[in-house]
Amino acid sequence: MRTTIDDFRPAGDDSGLPLFASARRSDPPTSVAAARAVTPKMKTEHEGLILVALECGAAGKTRIAHLCGLSDQQVIRRMRNLVRDGLVVPTGREVPSAAGRAEMEWRLV
Repeated sequence: MRTTIDDFRPAGDDSGLPLFASARRSDPPTSVAAARAVTPKMKTEHEGLILVALECGAAGKTRIAHLCGLSDQQVIRRMRNLVRDGLVVPTGREVPSAAGRAEMEWRLV
């Protein structure tokens, strides 16, 4: 028996969004539209850029974003997938963000 994402989708959900959507139902329409515009190819490209950036060493999302030309938000959205896939792990350390706040540091596995 083959299991697909649609097997886990609640009955009557015809939102067209992936099961684990990038936008919540409570988000404004612009966020929902932006989430729908993200393609699997785009996700894969972003994850690849993040992995290349981390080849330079452990870094927080701000430094990763700077190295690979993505926004902080684009970077942090991909980190869960990279951790799940066993490619990246948090170091347990915090580093300063561009705003001077503490953020997690990440490294390649």
